[in-house]
Amino acid sequence: MARTKKSYSDTASDLLNVDHTAMRPLAERVRPRTLDEMVGQRRLLTPDSALRRAIESGHVHSMVLWGPPGCGKTTLALLLAQYANAKFHAISAVLCGLPEVRQVLAEAAQRFAEGRHTVLFVDEVHRFNKGQQDAFLPHIERGTIIFVGATTENPSFELNSALLSRCRVHVMEAVSADDIMQALQRALGDKERGLGEQEIHIANDALKEIASAADGDVRRALTLLEIAAELAAGEGGEITEGTLMQVLADRTRRFDKGGEQFYDQISALHKSVRSSNPDAALYWLARMLDGGCDPIYLARRMTRMAVEDIGLADPRALQMAADAWDTYDRLGSPEGDLALAQLAIYLASTAKSNAGYTAFSAARADVRQYGTQEVPMHLRNAPTKLMKELGYSQGYQYDPDVEGGVALDQSGFPDTMGERIYYRPVTRGMEIKLKEKLDALRDARRQALSKKRNR
Repeated sequence: MARTKKSYSDTASDLLNVDHTAMRPLAERVRPRTLDEMVGQRRLLTPDSALRRAIESGHVHSMVLWGPPGCGKTTLALLLAQYANAKFHAISAVLCGLPEVRQVLAEAAQRFAEGRHTVLFVDEVHRFNKGQQDAFLPHIERGTIIFVGATTENPSFELNSALLSRCRVHVMEAVSADDIMQALQRALGDKERGLGEQEIHIANDALKEIASAADGDVRRALTLLEIAAELAAGEGGEITEGTLMQVLADRTRRFDKGGEQFYDQISALHKSVRSSNPDAALYWLARMLDGGCDPIYLARRMTRMAVEDIGLADPRALQMAADAWDTYDRLGSPEGDLALAQLAIYLASTAKSNAGYTAFSAARADVRQYGTQEVPMHLRNAPTKLMKELGYSQGYQYDPDVEGGVALDQSGFPDTMGERIYYRPVTRGMEIKLKEKLDALRDARRQALSKKRNR
């Protein structure tokens, strides 16, 4: 227990320079001890950046670090405490409740009274509810703690505004494969903390493959390298292609079915379809399927695109969407995936129009604005004698019996509203013909109704 507690509450220098035994994971052993050793985050930690100058001067502020797994959030918090010569205390929002938070804050307050700062690192801070997040507020305001929250989720959605107003949000990015290569090469050559004493041999192309498979996560890359090194120990210390195939057999990409990445990717798919870019649409569809997204969800969203973004410019799109959905229901994966792929290609390639969507929105707006309007008498049904005597259906003209097939001097709107135009076809796809026809009909109806009113 004493060792576990020390790993979560001690000075950053102790944590970064503690005895590096072989039992500790490689990613922990080679954790950067200076800002210069960190890989990636060039935009955030460039020598002339405000954050770097603040850290190096020891004058740091409370902050939220937002970024994907393995991008260096914990390491940056540790370095922040080390440069400030502050006590480092880490808690996880997954494991701690409000009683534990209050105890940590009380200890920090006592330490502050003795003239020493505490950097309180809260991992997965988005897991705390509003009440738990509020517990930090007075301590941040008084300077009792330097609060550093780490999250993989969008703080705008997951953290309350009171906490965000007291912290600076720093966006951290996934680490590039080239930067991950630097971390892997350093771990291979480090005899004190890394794998240098084991004399591991690995081709540069194989190392690049590990860096790429890590998908922006430095910790994951180091873990893959460590596993490969353990397997290579029985093969003369050489990480062969066969060894690498075993290690990378179950590689996966970053994807969160209910989080920010999910909504970013479905947005990218939708906007690629709108932009008539079938290649980009296919890429994002493949990304989401690869990440484990429910294919039925994708079928539903693309059906929505067929209605909202294509509409009457190509009515076949809606039928294709329904057919693709039905095909996936019948076949499942992987055969049904191809039906979804073909649908994405077609939706992106065909003519686009949101005229129907816009028209319906305008009609709903008028319903809200004008309230409950009476149905004109000529449009009402008259199934009984009484209703006929009251004037129901009186004056109604049956269009097929009228010359030209359209009763132009007959309005379809409540009298107080007059004629309205909601649907405005675009000059693309099949709507070109609809536009020509409706423009002529609307003009003729306007003239006919004007003559009727002036009689």
